[in-house]
Amino acid sequence: MPNKTPFAYKYTFDDVLLVPQASNVLPRDVILSTNLTNDISLNIPLLSAAMDTVTESAMAIALAREGGMGVIHKNLSISDQVDMVDKVKRSESGMIMNPLILTPEKTIREAKEMMGHYHISGLPVVEEGKLIGIITNRDIRFETNLDLTVKDRMTTDNLVTVPVGTTLEKAKDILQKHRIEKLLVVDDNGSLAGLITVKDIQKKEQFPNACKDNNGRLRVAAAIGVNDEATERTQALKNSGLDVLVVDTAHGHSAGVLKLIEKLKSNIGSMALIAGNIATREGTRSLIDAGVDCPKVGIGAGASCTTRVVAGVGVPQLSSIMDCAEEANKDGLPIIADGGIRYSGDIAKSLAAGASAVMLGNLFAGMDESPGETILFEGRQYKSYRGMGSLGAMKEGSGDRYFQEGAEATKLVPEGIEGMVPYR
Repeated sequence: MPNKTPFAYKYTFDDVLLVPQASNVLPRDVILSTNLTNDISLNIPLLSAAMDTVTESAMAIALAREGGMGVIHKNLSISDQVDMVDKVKRSESGMIMNPLILTPEKTIREAKEMMGHYHISGLPVVEEGKLIGIITNRDIRFETNLDLTVKDRMTTDNLVTVPVGTTLEKAKDILQKHRIEKLLVVDDNGSLAGLITVKDIQKKEQFPNACKDNNGRLRVAAAIGVNDEATERTQALKNSGLDVLVVDTAHGHSAGVLKLIEKLKSNIGSMALIAGNIATREGTRSLIDAGVDCPKVGIGAGASCTTRVVAGVGVPQLSSIMDCAEEANKDGLPIIADGGIRYSGDIAKSLAAGASAVMLGNLFAGMDESPGETILFEGRQYKSYRGMGSLGAMKEGSGDRYFQEGAEATKLVPEGIEGMVPYR
């Protein structure tokens, strides 16, 4: 008779409660900041999932303003994903270091299109690197001849400029004095060096806990898959100023994933690297040894994921977090708990078990900022929500996440469901 291996006890969120203890800390004094990697911190321990019904630029901007970070999904063309990263990075800044510009021969039509695309109200006009004017909505709002050039309508006289190194406090005083919304920063040669806007100053005051990089721009992450375009996509995202790259697969403890991570690590420079998903100590160790800055933990735990049913694979999430956190702590690295969180108490349990941050899909999917379709059903509003292992998501491009890239649509094996969540 073969030896029987006893099953170890494993726990999920519903199996445990946190024991209350004496505390001298008032709720309003609690500090929620945490480390996402050894070099990047969050002011709240929340990330939005890299799902096509959860995170695009609007969600990433909203969450970063509150102190978290969004992970833009990969069911997009490379150019569209890069464009979304660019929108987040340009949404606000202390001083915009690389502002959008126009040249004088561009048309009013092109100026309006650019302003509308980036939701901005004005653009500096530059010729051969030198600042020659500015064009704003007020200059072209009622213009009917859209084929006119920018130089026909731009403002060139009495431009208000400041030198490089001007503080935001000083800039605020100048903006108020001249009753303008944009302040042009120029160097000693008259070349445009940056742009300070009143909106950026207001946003800094309105969102003091925003998650920002060293240049005052919102931080953002983006997902890639394990496929032929991974290297090209990574390079494009790196060039766009991405803060965190997320290698997003259903089974991170596999040879193809580890090989890709080792390849990417030598090419991404200082950009942080997150990868997953894994559920064991051994998986955590393999990711860390390959060069990952923060492993992502959770297999089959998500509300829209059916991996445990379809493949019979997974580890109860709370025990998985504890095991993986203990292994990561040996190298002083954080982990992310991804999946299975239905209530706010599950977030607290995840953090108590050792996670530095949690990734949420279902709880964010019903928000205004999520890209899911709004649905009216029986008098109530809902938003569409689907797992990245659902048939619909895999047909859009996430098949590689479940190692089914290139499979015919009729032969895809779904490991997720499609549905809807209440609009919040």
